Amino acid sequence: MNKDIVELDEDVSNSPLYSEDLAPVPPSQRTWSKWHLAAIWVGMAVCIPTYLLASYMIKTGLNWYEALIIIGLANLIITIPMVLNGHAGVKYGIPFPVIGRAAFGTKGVHLASVTRGIIACGWFGVQTWIGGLAIYAIFNAITGATGELGLSVGKFVGFGIFWIINMYFIWKGTESIKWLETYSAPILIIMGVALIYWSYAKADGFSVVLDQSIQLEKTAATITKNKDLLNTSTLHLNVLKDKEGVLKVTEYNIISDENTSWTTFTEEPILIVNTENVQVQFRNNEVVSSIVNANVLDTEGNSGSKLWSYLLWLTAMVGFWATMSISIADITRYASTQKDQVAGQFIGLPATMMLYSFVGIFVTCAAIINFKDILIADDAPWDPVSLIAKFKNPVVVIVAQIFMIIATLSTNIAANVIAPSNAFSNLWPKKISFKTGGTITGIFGILIMPWWLLDEIAGFLIFVSGLLGPVLGILIADYYVVRKKRLELAELYKKDGQYSYQRTGFNKAAMIALFIGVFAALIGYWVPALNFLYSLSWFTGFIISFVLYCLLMKKPN
Repeated sequence: MNKDIVELDEDVSNSPLYSEDLAPVPPSQRTWSKWHLAAIWVGMAVCIPTYLLASYMIKTGLNWYEALIIIGLANLIITIPMVLNGHAGVKYGIPFPVIGRAAFGTKGVHLASVTRGIIACGWFGVQTWIGGLAIYAIFNAITGATGELGLSVGKFVGFGIFWIINMYFIWKGTESIKWLETYSAPILIIMGVALIYWSYAKADGFSVVLDQSIQLEKTAATITKNKDLLNTSTLHLNVLKDKEGVLKVTEYNIISDENTSWTTFTEEPILIVNTENVQVQFRNNEVVSSIVNANVLDTEGNSGSKLWSYLLWLTAMVGFWATMSISIADITRYASTQKDQVAGQFIGLPATMMLYSFVGIFVTCAAIINFKDILIADDAPWDPVSLIAKFKNPVVVIVAQIFMIIATLSTNIAANVIAPSNAFSNLWPKKISFKTGGTITGIFGILIMPWWLLDEIAGFLIFVSGLLGPVLGILIADYYVVRKKRLELAELYKKDGQYSYQRTGFNKAAMIALFIGVFAALIGYWVPALNFLYSLSWFTGFIISFVLYCLLMKKPN
């Protein structure tokens, strides 16, 4: 018998806390090797949000390699607790909601697991909406129709079709998920390499492409207030140039009720009186840009602002996988050894995140010089669905969108279905199966209205970090510091057992550590003076809850 694995030696099948879906996975069913786990991470990490991550940073003034370093560092950081938290999954074969009973109590764990589950439902909805957009684009390519801006019936039909595809894999169970991830991983890697080659070939070199990132750092219109001239400001217009350095814009229009005329474009700053709600549009002989709102810049300056920006984005990037770091045991319970789960996660996660973030940077930089209809950085096609839609050849569009569907499906199933399905199943083990929990996840994914949530990803990640950092801190403190990696497996399934905490079902130490950790992480959202705690919410919550739980739990209850 593998000494890394502890098996259940008592019949607890009659307990209301037991079900086949939440029971320890027997050694005979531990069929996931390090390469399966690495493939799962490739499948999860290759998704449109990963592709978009660097764009959020570059739009705030960071250059491409700073964005890439932050993404790489953040994913190395989050892989460490991911591996630590995955240890119990391998050793005991149980999912996160069952492991969490030891720290939080048989009832208290619902607070942590359902919160994680609802957040996953939000991500499930966002990814399903993105996959639906790819189906909508395929329909337009086949019929020759022009895609509509904003919400439309066609986009909701695509959303519904992709939702059903997701439900199919949920209802088929975890083995179908392993099959999906194993076969999609090489396809997704090939897709990334193909995109990089296309960009390189079109732009005649890597350096030519990456040099364009400077153009993406500048929004199309910015305003600085003039200290010397009362109630006046200077408007700066920033438009794109082609690879020969020629401006792609010939005219601009400052939009107002009184002014609808176009002016010949120059790179000279413009003195204006009104400093609010300035809107600008650009054009050349062929196309017109979108209307952009001018950003008002803070001219005070702050020597530490760059470092602070790094820390803020590092927290957001750590928060990207904060949900999975909590529930990683839902996956590692199918691994046969600790070496497999450690190697699989380190092979699959950090490198894939950096590769696909780089793909997003590289391809978008190439697009701004290869497509004549992109006039300003604000219109750059960071979203790969938008990029693919610019190609005229319908075969290219269809094949590329199929790749997008595979990428989105593989991420959605592994990252946003397994954990909430187990969390909802844990609420009522005898009545809610894994498949029923997955169906609940799918329904929540619709009710959460992901078509509105998509534009708020960066802020959403920081807020989520504040909720989930404390949970992870408590889990790791309990397993490693308090219990020294020893759990009483049968007791985890007993309603009145060791982990019922005097039959209340709640571990007071965990509840106190959780609420104080979340409060400390999120208080800065409402109190400006403590904003630094919120900006570093994952680290704030993790550290405070970890330390506090260790102090409150001098010995297991």
